[in-house]
Amino acid sequence: NEELAAARPLLTTPIYDRLIEHNAVMGVGFGLEHPLWFQDKDKEPVEEVTFYRSSAFHNVGEESRAVRERVGFSEASNFAKYKVSGPGSAAWLQGLFTNALPKIGRTVLTAMLNPQGRIEGEFSVSRIGEEEFFLFGSQAAEVHHPRWFLAHLPEGSPIRFETLSLSMVGLTVAGPRSRDVLQKLTDTSLATKDFPFMSFRRVNIGMAPVWLSRMTYTGDLGYEIWIAPEYQRYLFDLIWDAGKEFDMRLFGFRALITMRLEKNFGTWYREFRPIYTPLESGMERAMKFDHEFIGRAAVEAEMKTGPARKLVMFRVDVDKDKPADVLGDEPVFHNGEVVGWITSGGYAHYSGVSLALGYIPAALAAEGTTGFEIEIIGNMRPAHLQLEPVLDPSGSRMRA
Repeated sequence: NEELAAARPLLTTPIYDRLIEHNAVMGVGFGLEHPLWFQDKDKEPVEEVTFYRSSAFHNVGEESRAVRERVGFSEASNFAKYKVSGPGSAAWLQGLFTNALPKIGRTVLTAMLNPQGRIEGEFSVSRIGEEEFFLFGSQAAEVHHPRWFLAHLPEGSPIRFETLSLSMVGLTVAGPRSRDVLQKLTDTSLATKDFPFMSFRRVNIGMAPVWLSRMTYTGDLGYEIWIAPEYQRYLFDLIWDAGKEFDMRLFGFRALITMRLEKNFGTWYREFRPIYTPLESGMERAMKFDHEFIGRAAVEAEMKTGPARKLVMFRVDVDKDKPADVLGDEPVFHNGEVVGWITSGGYAHYSGVSLALGYIPAALAAEGTTGFEIEIIGNMRPAHLQLEPVLDPSGSRMRA
């Protein structure tokens, strides 16, 4: 959990000072400052460096519970954002993506594969016109992914591929009262019948034109708000004031990452990367075989034999006297032998359980298989398969 201070801050968004005023403990990703968690007002915004549970543990828990029980508010600028437009855009993207493209005003999740059928990227794709799309992906791959797209762009093509970076910034409001907060600020009906899950539309919030997305990485009812940077400070203040009625709380990246674990949501670089296939990583729902795409033949061949390994979730029995959760890359043992590895994990505060995602042989990824252990800081800890999300396995909360 160590964050180095040299050469910081370098890149900041317009609400950086607002976050500092709220006593944010800031982290940095590829030069961009973002809030990790929020310290109590009367304490210094620092975190002890440790492999065990840190001084952030209590506050991250409070942030997570605020989202699950009421409503939370955070920045969402640290995603990669791209825009694709021009004649032929739809056909070109369809040949790169495993999922069918969305209708105008909708979003889908998709993988992008190499010819060997392995994951080159995973994106949410939002369609705003017949030949106009926003793509949202991992900031960690904001250099890698444009190279892939541009390498597959036909020479002389009128298609325009843009890396938006900080020309588009974001905010997110999540939790069971998130709709109530935003509905105070817009004339657009946000009722589920009018603005259902995975919608993506141009609306006004207050006096600011925004792209409003009905989805969040928390796995709860929520919204992502994508805007030009000149509107971010105005919207931060507007939404913060509107949320006071609902006891809204700011939350950071640490809470977000632990909440996605409760939903078994993977992330690029950890669970999704070019050494894994979509069948291994559980991305079957993001594939449609009604079109040709790069890597399809390799996927179909793997479907005949079945994947050799599978991404699974474990519940971990941590040391009660000195609790430590997985970080990633810990070995997974079964009946005393190493059979796999952990990709990421942490403590799920709302559900009250330590979780770990990792890859194991497909033959062991079956309900009822026991005998697993994970080595954490040199200690062997019992682990138990958790094949469905510990929270809301039906997904009813995010679709509410």
